[in-house]
Amino acid sequence: MPLSLLACLLALLVLRGLATNEAFHDTRIATSVDKTTVPENLLKGGPIIDARGDRNERPVSYRVPDHTVVLSFDDGPSPEWTPKILDVLAAHDIHAVFFVTGAMTTRHPELIRQIVAGGHEIGVHTFTHPDLVYQSEARISWELAQTQLALAGVAGVHSALFRPPYSSDASALDDWNYPVIKYVGSHGYLTAFIDRDTHDWKRPGVDAIVKAAMPRRPGAGELILLHDAGGDRTETIAALEQIIDKLQGEGYRFGTISEALGATDATVPVHGYQLWAGKGYIWASQAAVLTLPVLVALLAVVGFLNFGRFALMLVLAPLHARRSRRRNAWGPPVTEPVTVLVPAYNERECIANTLNSLAASDYPIEVIVIDDGSTDGTADIVEAMALPFVRLIRQANGGKSTALNTGIAAASHDIVVMMDGDTVFEPSTVRELVQPFGDGTIGAVAGNAKVGNRESLIGAWQHIEYVLGHNLDRRMYDMLNVIPTIPGAVGAFRKEALRRVGGMSDDTLAEDTDITMAVLCDGWRIVYAERARAWTEAPASLQQLWSQRYRWSYGSMQAMWKHRRAVTSRGPAGRFGRLGLPLVVMFGVVAPLLAPLVDMFLLYGVLFADAPITLASWGGFILLQAVLSWYAFRLDGEKPLHLISLPIQQLVYRQLMYIVLLQSTITALTGGRLRWQKLRRTGEVAAPVEA
Repeated sequence: MPLSLLACLLALLVLRGLATNEAFHDTRIATSVDKTTVPENLLKGGPIIDARGDRNERPVSYRVPDHTVVLSFDDGPSPEWTPKILDVLAAHDIHAVFFVTGAMTTRHPELIRQIVAGGHEIGVHTFTHPDLVYQSEARISWELAQTQLALAGVAGVHSALFRPPYSSDASALDDWNYPVIKYVGSHGYLTAFIDRDTHDWKRPGVDAIVKAAMPRRPGAGELILLHDAGGDRTETIAALEQIIDKLQGEGYRFGTISEALGATDATVPVHGYQLWAGKGYIWASQAAVLTLPVLVALLAVVGFLNFGRFALMLVLAPLHARRSRRRNAWGPPVTEPVTVLVPAYNERECIANTLNSLAASDYPIEVIVIDDGSTDGTADIVEAMALPFVRLIRQANGGKSTALNTGIAAASHDIVVMMDGDTVFEPSTVRELVQPFGDGTIGAVAGNAKVGNRESLIGAWQHIEYVLGHNLDRRMYDMLNVIPTIPGAVGAFRKEALRRVGGMSDDTLAEDTDITMAVLCDGWRIVYAERARAWTEAPASLQQLWSQRYRWSYGSMQAMWKHRRAVTSRGPAGRFGRLGLPLVVMFGVVAPLLAPLVDMFLLYGVLFADAPITLASWGGFILLQAVLSWYAFRLDGEKPLHLISLPIQQLVYRQLMYIVLLQSTITALTGGRLRWQKLRRTGEVAAPVEA
């Protein structure tokens, strides 16, 4: 569903690009070449060439009869100029031919209906106005069929008349465009060139346009080229009045091509599937045109949120770093023993590494391992290690929240550290993590979770995300006193704070976010201890990564919804509800949900618009990301080597995370339920990794 939604939005962009003649636009114009394959009778014949049916091998040409004029208008319809031209023609009771483009037809359907209602003839001038000598037969067929589709949709008609873009009189036929004429003839089109080109598009002056429209010899029939779109047509309208008056004064009659040749009308009604397919196309195109301003506005929202987040980070992260460098910033050092809780479910690959890392701790701790109904012998491994500071509690499987509540109830000390069973601590992690509790207003502390298995490409991408997207964010949220999530891999709480909010809850799949928001709403401060580093095993495959992030995203939305009443609350809960919750929603949900628009406009710009400018803009965004990432790595004491993969991360990993969030949103809005999914671990993070 998320991919289908994104595909539909991209299709709307393309439809809008077609309607504005931006998508698939080709500005190349061919120069004349040899005429060795063009029959002599066509080069010296009339402006109308018939290569249909049996005549395809030996096309014939027709002249406009003497004392007859066909006025033709190219490139429209235009909402500014076509109505004025129609008014002039109506005032003189004259019919003309309008060779319209599909793009203009799609954008101005009411004008096509006005042209048809006025008794004028419609001709096909392609959809995007390319020089067809450069196009493949498939592209030519598409240009014709798409224009016919648009005509069917707006006026319920098709046309058998065709005029190539950038064409002139029949004597200009050459070895390049002659095959095009034969090809369109084989598809049932009568091709109309011209006798007189007024060059009105150059705006040479009214007198010059009138002079160019006059017949080469008195009484000769003429097919005259004018334009009703493509720029200022004031001179064209003024000249049209004079052309009509002059030629009528010389005894000329005016008509359409079909009228001049005594043939049936080339504009014919369509019914059934063709009619409704055309209507559907026009409805979709009009929706696309109307949707674009909305998409552009949403893109502006994305830009505002991203640049706003960058600005907050750049201002607040240095302040946090300076505070963190101050020793005893929280008051006297905390030295009392603490309890470390390790909930474990089927962690046989990792649990020994986790406990061995705690054995090396330089801070007095008791460790409680809560085996939550493991079936792989996790509890047996803990028992076999026989570490004197470790207590093992076995219980039936009840979920992580239940296991943590069991551990909290059994904890001997007032400060409780929580970590995952696939995580390892550095010797100083616990000591650094508990120092902020020297300030009695602090109820919880978030540690610095790092990716231990960062040597793979997926691991490197997650490493960048953790440093930039998690830790730098926490610095910002810390300075605003609205940290929304204490990572399950490394965090600490006062037991009193946990008791006051009722302990861990299983209302959501993101118990860490849920408890963090609850503690904030209860009035406690939460801070980020950057030197309290923990090394966790990140998902090693895209499938596992998807499962983890799907749960995280969905669970975080559940937590936000659960605490939504904080927005209208008073006191600390109200502060979080009116500052922290909106920031989390904007930066964590709205911006990522809308961010795929950046990639859609990037793809559209590269394929259909100005590729160099588009790529330069995207490169500037990546450069900004790289600078911010380098700064985040510097603050975290990380080597920037892994930033080499940042461009690929932006192209692949970032999009994956957007789709995960979009799917989570769809699941939440549709009332779907998501279960906890256990990830497969390898135990490769055996010891703290050097930064």
